[in-house]
Amino acid sequence: MKPTGTDPRILSIAAEVAKSPEQNVPVILLKLKEIINITPLGSSELKKIKQDIYCYDLIQYCLLVLSQDCSRIQGGWTTISQLTQILSHCCVGLEPGEDAEEFYNELLPSAAENFLVLGRQLQTCFINAAKAEEKDELLHFFQIVTDSLFWLLGGHVELIQNVLQSDHFLHLLQADNVQIGSAVMMMLQNILQINSGDLLRIGRKALYSILDEVIFKLFSTPSPVIRSTATKLLLLMAESHQEILILLRQSTCYKGLRSLLSKQETGTEFSQELRQLVGLLSPMVYQEVEEQKLHQAACLIQAYWKGFQTRKRLKKLPSAVIALQRSFRSKRSKMLLEINRQKEEEDLKLQLQLQRQRAMRLSRELWLSMLEIVHPGQVEKHYREMEEKSALIIQKHWRGYRERKNFHQQRQSLIEYKAAVTLQRAALKFLAKCRKKKKLFAPCRGLQELTDARRVELKKQVDDYVRRHLGSPMSDVVSRELHAQAQEQLQHYFMGRALEERAQQHREALTAQISTNIEQLMKAPSLKEAEGKEPELFLSRSRPVAAKAKQAHLTTLKYIQAPWWKKLGEESGDEIDVPKGELSIELETLFIGGTKPP
Repeated sequence: MKPTGTDPRILSIAAEVAKSPEQNVPVILLKLKEIINITPLGSSELKKIKQDIYCYDLIQYCLLVLSQDCSRIQGGWTTISQLTQILSHCCVGLEPGEDAEEFYNELLPSAAENFLVLGRQLQTCFINAAKAEEKDELLHFFQIVTDSLFWLLGGHVELIQNVLQSDHFLHLLQADNVQIGSAVMMMLQNILQINSGDLLRIGRKALYSILDEVIFKLFSTPSPVIRSTATKLLLLMAESHQEILILLRQSTCYKGLRSLLSKQETGTEFSQELRQLVGLLSPMVYQEVEEQKLHQAACLIQAYWKGFQTRKRLKKLPSAVIALQRSFRSKRSKMLLEINRQKEEEDLKLQLQLQRQRAMRLSRELWLSMLEIVHPGQVEKHYREMEEKSALIIQKHWRGYRERKNFHQQRQSLIEYKAAVTLQRAALKFLAKCRKKKKLFAPCRGLQELTDARRVELKKQVDDYVRRHLGSPMSDVVSRELHAQAQEQLQHYFMGRALEERAQQHREALTAQISTNIEQLMKAPSLKEAEGKEPELFLSRSRPVAAKAKQAHLTTLKYIQAPWWKKLGEESGDEIDVPKGELSIELETLFIGGTKPP
């Protein structure tokens, strides 16, 4: 099952690999290296990327590419070395999930074996190369392959035993070249430092081969680098495992090893390790007694442990027998249920067949009885009506099948049509909102000019109203006083309204300032996390106001610059998230008021 929320970069690479020809696949797989490198190590995002790479079989593609001939791969050894790095990094830290058995038992051993095969191929090319530059380049690729193998073994320690027993690894260890030999022996030393216990789990023949090759390089190679690495490796194996030390002391194959080591040159950079190795191989009586005591103690511990294990198995024997009986009975009951189910299915099929035959017989009898009832002159008409009904039924079923088939074929076009209708509806709604806004904010056009006929009509209505509603007579002095009182009250009203408006504006400004201060304080760091002059910034009144103004300005700009299809269903006053980085670009240059210099 494919994971949900897959990285789109992994999806695009998987699609390219699936569509591209075989020769272009290695170059496409190199894009995984950039994705892995830019992701932080040990993060959950890197684990998710590795799981996506494994689920879309990109690791298997890398393994298939590495198993091909290098001359057919575009980019040659450069591409192969980078693919080994990608494969080792993807396998380490991967959680395969349901396919864990296939991953650990097939994919990982195959990857380690392919790395060893590539190392042998690079070793052969290095030996056959004539130019020094070409040798240096091949040695660099060999180092990358060995580092990738070591990275894979560090993440999956269970592969060390397979690598140490491989014939390809033994061939690499037997290389006569100084650079290749030192690189392989250094890798073996690092492997044993990770987990030296796997050295005793390999076969006796493989262990003797590794020891023989290390001792041969120690005495036969004039290179001090090889001799130093071989001495350190032999000392590490002897110190890590008592069995190997006993083998080097008592085995007839290594009888003169101590004397040969004593004759080696002193004063070299590895003389200290050489003296330690000679000291370990020195035949001391007390050491042999200690070894004998340790051997006897180990035999006693093994005897007690084996007795304990045997008694434990004997105690568990009745429960094991009960478990076997339970499993046998459950299996037998399942078999009986399966047999009964098959019998029931067969009986059901037989009953259906009998019912079908009985129904056909009844329909034929009914047909014959109807023919007996029908008048002989109407038989042909009856036949014609039955044929027409049958033809209509067949046509109905055929047309239904054809329409259903056409519907399934036209389903995509219907979906596209519905989508287009939805877009058109949204666009029409948006245009209607725009027209509504234009009408709201359109300037007042003024009153229409009156015609002469309309003026005469209005004057006639006014005269009629004055004639019907005659007012009480008022003197000129009283009317002027009344007018002066009205003007005074109107002036008092306008002055009071201006004061109320200013007070309302002041209240709104204070409310906005309080809300801005609350928002800034909510977003401010705690006192433990505050550093520098951050507490002093909240003493200023200009900074919160500038921040709020900046946010409103950026909100308006984002709304104006957004495309029309993003504004569907939105209003110009809706809140838009503004990144904190954009909001604090120019706030450092603001004047911070409200504080005095010290």
